[in-house]
Amino acid sequence: MDTTTRDTVIIGAGAAGLHTARLLAAHGVDFEIIDAHDRVGDTWRERYRSLRLFTPRRWAELPGTRLGIGYFEFPTGIGFAEYLETCAAAIGAPMRLSTRVERLTARPDGRFHLQLSTGDEIIATQVVVAAGAHHRAILPPFAAHLNPAIRALHSLEYHGPEDLAPGAVLVVGAANSGTDIALEAAASGHETVLAGRHPGQVPARIDTPIGNLMSSIFIRRLRALTLDTERGRRFAAAHRGHGVNLVRNHLADLRRAGVRQAGRVAGVEDGLPVLESGEKVDAATVVWCTGSLPDLQWIDIPDVFDERGAVAHERGVVARVPGLAFVGLPFQYSVASPTLMGMERDAAYVVSRLLQPAPAAYAPVE
Repeated sequence: MDTTTRDTVIIGAGAAGLHTARLLAAHGVDFEIIDAHDRVGDTWRERYRSLRLFTPRRWAELPGTRLGIGYFEFPTGIGFAEYLETCAAAIGAPMRLSTRVERLTARPDGRFHLQLSTGDEIIATQVVVAAGAHHRAILPPFAAHLNPAIRALHSLEYHGPEDLAPGAVLVVGAANSGTDIALEAAASGHETVLAGRHPGQVPARIDTPIGNLMSSIFIRRLRALTLDTERGRRFAAAHRGHGVNLVRNHLADLRRAGVRQAGRVAGVEDGLPVLESGEKVDAATVVWCTGSLPDLQWIDIPDVFDERGAVAHERGVVARVPGLAFVGLPFQYSVASPTLMGMERDAAYVVSRLLQPAPAAYAPVE
C-alpha cells in the first residue's frame, strides 16, 4: 500500500473536474485527479448511443480547447467523450484512472484521508468532489412489483434499441431522456407509450441556426436563475426533482412518430403498470426515465450533509468542513449548475475560495 500526500485532490475527471483542474493548474496548485472509469469521458460513453447534447458548442467548450464541430452544431455523447480526453491531455493534470475512492474521511489534523480501490491512500489538504450528478437511479417504490417477465431498465442502463424486448415499450418519464428513448423505440418498430406530465418545450428548433442562437437566450436565462435571488430560489423549489423543458424534441415529433402519450404511472397491479386513468399497460419493456442522483455514500464525514441527507454547502463550498468543496451538484448555484453551461462558473468560484487563506482546520468529532 502506497500513501501519497497532495495539496488538492479532484474526484472525477468529467467536465466539472477538468474545469477545476484547469484553474488549479493555472495557479500552480499541487493536485491530482481520481476517476473510477478506464478513460476520461467514459460517463458519456456509457449513455445511450444516439444521445446528442443540446448545449451549443460555445457553451460546451472548455477554455483553450476547441470542440471540433461547426459553430451551430451540437456534440454527440460519444464525440464529447473524445473531446474531454483531448482537454485532459491539454491540461496535463496528474491522474489516476480505473480507481475509485472507496472512502473519504477527515483526519484529526484537519486533512482528508482517501482510501482507494487499489488499496493505496492519499492524504490531502483539500478535496473537490466533481463525481457527477447522475449515478444512482431514482425508481418509484412500485417498480419492484413489475412482473419479472417484463424487461425493466433505467435510462442510465439503456444503450440502444437492442436493449428492448420484442413487443410494446412503456417509457416512464416525459422529459428529454424519456422522449429521446421513446422516439428511438418507435423508430425501431415498437408500439410505444410515453407516460408522464409534459414539462413544456422550448419553442424554437435548436438544430437550425436561428434556433441555435435563440437557445443561447434560454441558456442565459437559466444561468441567471441563481440561488441568491428570490426568483431563482422559487424556481429551484418548484422544479427540484422534475425534468427541464423539452429542448430538442417537440410534442409534434412524438405524434408524427406514433408515440402515444399518456398520463403518469400511478402504480402496479397484477404485475402491470397502471396509469392514473386506471388503464393497465401491457408492455414487454419498461424504461424508467425517472431521474437520478449523485452517489456520495462513500463520503464518511457526517458534517458534510444536512438533516435531509443533502450536501450542506454554499455555492459548492462546505462551510462546516473547511477544505471540502463540490462542483456539478444539482442547483449548486443556478439551474445550470449540473450542466456544461454552468460548471465553469461554479468551478471558478470554488477554486477562488480554496485559494483563500484557510480557516481553522476541520476537527472531526471522535
